[in-house]
Amino acid sequence: MLQFLQSTGSVNPAQAEEIAAHFQYVVLRPQEFLLRAGQVSNEYLLLTHGLVRAFAYDTEGRDITTGFFGRGQVGLEISSFFSRQPSQENLQALTDCAGWQLRHDQMNALFHGRNEFREFGRAVLVRGFAALKARMLATITQPAAVRYEQLLRTSPEVAQYAPLKHIASYLGVTDSSLSRIRKGPGPPRQTTCHLASSLAGRSSFFVGSISFA
Repeated sequence: MLQFLQSTGSVNPAQAEEIAAHFQYVVLRPQEFLLRAGQVSNEYLLLTHGLVRAFAYDTEGRDITTGFFGRGQVGLEISSFFSRQPSQENLQALTDCAGWQLRHDQMNALFHGRNEFREFGRAVLVRGFAALKARMLATITQPAAVRYEQLLRTSPEVAQYAPLKHIASYLGVTDSSLSRIRKGPGPPRQTTCHLASSLAGRSSFFVGSISFA
C-alpha cells in the first residue's frame, strides 16, 4: 500500500502513512461480487492478493469479459465511480482476494484536503487511461495470438486461475479459436461480432502492477 501511494513521486513516506490510514483491508471470497450491474460503483480497491474479473452482457445476452485485475492493480468501474451512475459491468472475484479499499466519499475528501493525493490521483488516472487506450488499440491492430502471449507475460495469474471461456471472451475470440491459439502456430482470424464484443463497454479500470515485496 505505501509503495503504491509513493509510486507517482507526489506522496512522501510520511504522507503515505497518513493517507493509508483511510483505507480499509477487505477480503473477497471466490464468486463474491465487488460490484453488480445496476449498482453505483462506490469502492476503489487495490488488490494485494487474488484475481477479479470484470464482465458485462452484450445485446444477445452473452457474458463478455472486459478486464482482469490482479495483485498490485487497482480495480474499479471508473465510469460509474466518477459519474455516480449505475454500472453496466460486474466485478467478481475469481479466487480468494484481499486488498485495500477506499470509498468514493473518502476519496473525494482526500482529493479536496490533500494536494499531494490530488496529484497522485491525477497521475494514476492518466496511467490507467493510457493502459486502457493501449489495450483497445491492441484489440484492433494485433492478432489474438499476440495478445494472448502478452497476457501470459504480463498477467500469468489470469492463465492460472481464469477459465478459458473468460480468457477467450476477453480476447474477442471463440473458445475453439483460443484452443487453436494455445496449440499454435498461427492465429485464427477474428470475426466482426467477436471483435465488436471485445471492444464493447470496457470502462473497467486498472493501473500497472505494483510489487508487494
